[in-house]
Amino acid sequence: MPTTSRQQVGGRGWHTPLLLPLLSLLSSLAPRPGQAAIHIPAKYQTHDLKTPPVITAQPQSITAFSVDDISLTCEASGNPPPIFRWVKDGELFEPADYPDLSVTPGSGTFTVRGDDGLINQYEGKYSCYASNELGTAISNEVIIITENTPTLQKEKKVKLKVEEGESVILPCNPPESTVAPVIHWMDQRLRHIELSERVTQGRDGNLYFSHVMVVDSRSDYTCNAQYLNARTILSKEPITLTVPPSNSVVRNRRPRMMRPSNDQSSYLVLRGQNLELECIASGLPTPSIQWVRKDGEMPGSRTTTENHGRLLRFSRISESDGGEYQCTATNTQGTTTHTYTVTVEAAPFWIKEPESQLYAPGETVTLQCQADGTPKPQVTWSINGIPIADIDPDSRRTVQEGTIILKNVSFTDTAVYQCKAANKHGTILVNTYVYVIELPPQILTPDGQTYTAIEGQKAVLECQTFGSPRPTITWERKELAHLMSNPSMKQIGGSLEITNVSHSDGGWYTCSIKNTNISTRAELEVLNRTVIVSPPQHLRVQEGTSATFICKAEVDPKLAPPQIQWRWNGQKLFEAPDGDKYMFEGSTLIVADVQERDEGIYTCQVITSLDATEASGSITIVDRPDSPSKLQVTDPRERAVTLLWTPGDDHNSPVLEYVVEAEETGAETRGWVELQRVPGVLQRADISLRPFMAYRFRVIAVNDVGNSDPSEPTERLSTPAASPDANPEGVRSESVDPDSLVIMWEEMDRLSFNGPDFRYKVMWRKVVGSGPSWNVNFTTSPPFVVTDVGNFTAFDIKVQAVNQIGEGPEPKLIIGYSGEDYPLESPMNVGVSFLNSTAIRVTWTPIDRDTVRGQLLGYKIHLKNYGPKGRHQRQERVRRGRQLVNEVVVETGANEEQKVLRGLQPYSHYSLSVSVFNSKGEGPRSEPLTFETPEGAPGPPASLHLDSPSEKEMTLRWTPPVYPNGRLTGYLLQYQKIDKEGSLLQVHNIDNHTADSHTLKDLDSSSRYRFMLMGRTSAGLGTPIIKEGATTLDGAPPSNISVSAGETLVNLTWASRERHRSISFHIHYLRKNGQGNWRQSEKVNSSQLFYQLQGLQPGTQYHLRLVYNNTTFWDTEIQTNGAVMAARTGFATEGWFIGLISAIVLLLLVLLILCFIKRSKGGKYSVKDKEECQVDSEARPMKDETFGEYRSLDSDIEEKRTASQPSLCEDSKLCSDGGLDDYGNSNSVQTEVIMDESLASQYSSTRDASGTEAQDSYPLNPTTIAPINHGLPNSAAILD
Repeated sequence: MPTTSRQQVGGRGWHTPLLLPLLSLLSSLAPRPGQAAIHIPAKYQTHDLKTPPVITAQPQSITAFSVDDISLTCEASGNPPPIFRWVKDGELFEPADYPDLSVTPGSGTFTVRGDDGLINQYEGKYSCYASNELGTAISNEVIIITENTPTLQKEKKVKLKVEEGESVILPCNPPESTVAPVIHWMDQRLRHIELSERVTQGRDGNLYFSHVMVVDSRSDYTCNAQYLNARTILSKEPITLTVPPSNSVVRNRRPRMMRPSNDQSSYLVLRGQNLELECIASGLPTPSIQWVRKDGEMPGSRTTTENHGRLLRFSRISESDGGEYQCTATNTQGTTTHTYTVTVEAAPFWIKEPESQLYAPGETVTLQCQADGTPKPQVTWSINGIPIADIDPDSRRTVQEGTIILKNVSFTDTAVYQCKAANKHGTILVNTYVYVIELPPQILTPDGQTYTAIEGQKAVLECQTFGSPRPTITWERKELAHLMSNPSMKQIGGSLEITNVSHSDGGWYTCSIKNTNISTRAELEVLNRTVIVSPPQHLRVQEGTSATFICKAEVDPKLAPPQIQWRWNGQKLFEAPDGDKYMFEGSTLIVADVQERDEGIYTCQVITSLDATEASGSITIVDRPDSPSKLQVTDPRERAVTLLWTPGDDHNSPVLEYVVEAEETGAETRGWVELQRVPGVLQRADISLRPFMAYRFRVIAVNDVGNSDPSEPTERLSTPAASPDANPEGVRSESVDPDSLVIMWEEMDRLSFNGPDFRYKVMWRKVVGSGPSWNVNFTTSPPFVVTDVGNFTAFDIKVQAVNQIGEGPEPKLIIGYSGEDYPLESPMNVGVSFLNSTAIRVTWTPIDRDTVRGQLLGYKIHLKNYGPKGRHQRQERVRRGRQLVNEVVVETGANEEQKVLRGLQPYSHYSLSVSVFNSKGEGPRSEPLTFETPEGAPGPPASLHLDSPSEKEMTLRWTPPVYPNGRLTGYLLQYQKIDKEGSLLQVHNIDNHTADSHTLKDLDSSSRYRFMLMGRTSAGLGTPIIKEGATTLDGAPPSNISVSAGETLVNLTWASRERHRSISFHIHYLRKNGQGNWRQSEKVNSSQLFYQLQGLQPGTQYHLRLVYNNTTFWDTEIQTNGAVMAARTGFATEGWFIGLISAIVLLLLVLLILCFIKRSKGGKYSVKDKEECQVDSEARPMKDETFGEYRSLDSDIEEKRTASQPSLCEDSKLCSDGGLDDYGNSNSVQTEVIMDESLASQYSSTRDASGTEAQDSYPLNPTTIAPINHGLPNSAAILD
């Protein structure tokens, strides 16, 4: 459907009665016809489509003065471009006929300059017509009004003399103009006259004094009229006002209307205009003005008072504002009133405007045009600017009031139709187009559009079409046969509207043009609605603390992170630059230093691109409650009082409870203690009192925040003494020593003494044989001891509280016993019977209770283990003092005569005895009873190790059980495949009890086994030891080799193969500069997993090979880090090098000579030094594994230096017995000197070795990652 734009036609001007002439009213109400244009969408694919004319720029009414320019604008669009013409006062007006006019090319706009001549001839009513072959559009009708620039006529000077207290009006009477001037009353120095409630400027421009004063006398009251359109200010003749002072008291005057001067007046105003009603009154004192509506309520929303209440202004008045308005002027002398009758009418305005549209031939067109106004406007139609009454009738055309019906339209019906509504207040006009055309339908919405909606929202799927006739479209969805039957879906125009969408509504929809194969598809994607899962809480915080609001939301993952907006009482919150008040951390709001002004509702708004949700919390300032006040002690009783109080302010946190505290003073003074807690809804407490005490009370209020300060305490209250209310608790006998009775009890609290001279009355008697008489004594504290009472004798015991007033209640009687002694005898007839190899039953005869000398608590069985039984041991050796392994003591009950002991060690020697014990202790033990436990099943072997000599063999090695529990007769071996279900369990009997290994053959090399080995005695098989394993495969070279380079070394790492034996291999390397031969490292074991090849040259390319069994299984090339060392060839010809070598040779000769001299002098040096030298030289043998390890000369010297005067032997190896021989007889000596910035030397010698052995002994140590060489190059560097 094409987009239609409509522009409102007709304005609602306003007029000021009594000021502007009728001509100004007509100008303000000039009709402004609107127009509606057809806009063919830009996406519609068409070529050179003709369009009717459209007025795009309307002319405006003008009031021009003689020097003003006049310009009427009329612009229109259309295809073909429209032709313009003007009509003035109903007659054709051709701007080309007037030389003073200039016309803008391509439009109807014309301009006349005010300095080109008289402009009065252009005064009149104008309409612009824009026409092309499709019709004629008409602009609104405008008025050009011309007048001369206002001028002043010669006036007489006005001089007024007014008595003090009288009223006066200073007239202005400016020259008349269609545009009312702005009035300014000023003095001769161009300062405004000060206006007040007493001195007022009226809407007519006059200056009103409600009463004059002497200070009002002046001769320069000047009225200045400013004509804005004419750009002119006219100053009237100054007026002289003289107010002579009165010799008598100025008489007050009652109010009288100065403007309006009569009692009643009427106003006619049009709807939408502004209206001003004015009342100015005289009187002394100055009257005040009040406004009321006599026939209803004052429209407060559209009325305001100005000028000290003297002006009542209506903004955009409506019909409901019509009625009677009364102003009342009041002072101390009386009142006066004026009534305005306001009538509101309306210029024509549109209720329904006709719509421009494209139509196909044969369709029926209905144009509806409805207008309203007061009085009711008359609606007429024109076609291309010609009244329809002047056009020949057509049976296909029907006109009914504001409606035109065109049936069976054809291309000739294409035209511009004008609807005009007019009443006495003005005329409005609207253009509408009937364009009969055929255009093929097109869908303008792109195909494959995706619309995203939130669950529960409304989704609108667009399907914009265009064509003539208007295309009819249908919406379809593959999953739903009748899409429009769904109540949540409806078609509005070309759009599909889905209300309250759900996830089931997501998917693809098809929009099709009926009776064509034109369609487009749209996808609806339904996302989860945003939900706040952790909303802000209602916080109750203390002043000065921080409040933290948390607002966590769940957002559909396809949406961008949401925006969190916080509001306080509806106002947005922003983080200040200093961040002192509000701090935002993600979805958290922190309000710092909360004060009373921060209370309110805090709302968290979670806003996404498609939806928004919010949740609110609040801050309430809370604090500890104020202290209770006005404590009163009432209703005193013998041992109770009632305490009343008045609660304090709870500070927004209700009181939960009150804590009643007391300060008690009696035998001793205690601090404030809590007596009871009272619910917060109560303000009283019944308090129980103790005798012989003095009390003071106070109350503390408790709420969620904390406790209040204590209230002021009450006056001290004392209670009389009384006999004790209770006796001591916990009366008992704690007798320990024989022949004594110790009576014990819990001391009573001093608060329970109830009076002075408090004591304990202790009473006792034997339970049997002492009769009813009691032994009595008094004491002030426990315990109380009675002697000479026998051992473990029963007594009746009572303890009673007593004070000066009397005794406490009758005490309870308890039975206690005197002290115990150690038992005298041991149990008799102790015997042992075997239940199995680890359990026995011990029996004995019960003890005579009289020999226990106390309460029999039970028996103790002492069981001693002397270790396993030997092959030739005898029981006598146990008695003679065999080494004790461990001892166990088992206690029984007093009435038991037997006990089963379990957990004994089989095939072991034991000793057992039994004793009696009571509370005092243990009696003598019975005679030890020795016995031996029978054999049992052995424990598991102590260890089991697996060793695979080949792929199908496995050797098991074990150690015997720690606890054989008898004599081992052999072992049982069981094994089974664990990675194959249903495999058979294999069993091997090993009859040799001394065996510690066994080899299994013909095993499956691809399987894993579980081995179970258990010992065997005559009692049977023992617990097995279990281990899992598999045979070891033949060795294979390592895999997953990685290499990294340093400056002088290369690190190699690899992974060993699972279950494969370790193998040895070599690393061969060669410099890539074409010099040197292949070098070989020492043997490297694959189990190392790491090797460092050292002594390489920095910045040099090397070729590496890993060789096993003379076969290369891995090779690579690598370059060391660092800069390439400078070439070292040619230095042997340098003079300094030759001199250095000569000096070294000379030094060696001197040393040799000295050594021979010393050797020739037998006995001239210490034999001990020689021996130490020989030992030193032999103390470091060369092993195959460490051959080639080098140490600095300094370290050797430090090791040999043992005397303060070192010998020549200590300084050089050459003097040793073997040193010279080795030096002279070595088959191969290799020496190389490398010069750098500092001179260093190193020599090495190797003995003859053949082939591979020489290569295996190459000086590289794999176990030394970073050898210390004191700055000297290592051997590999020398060889390179």
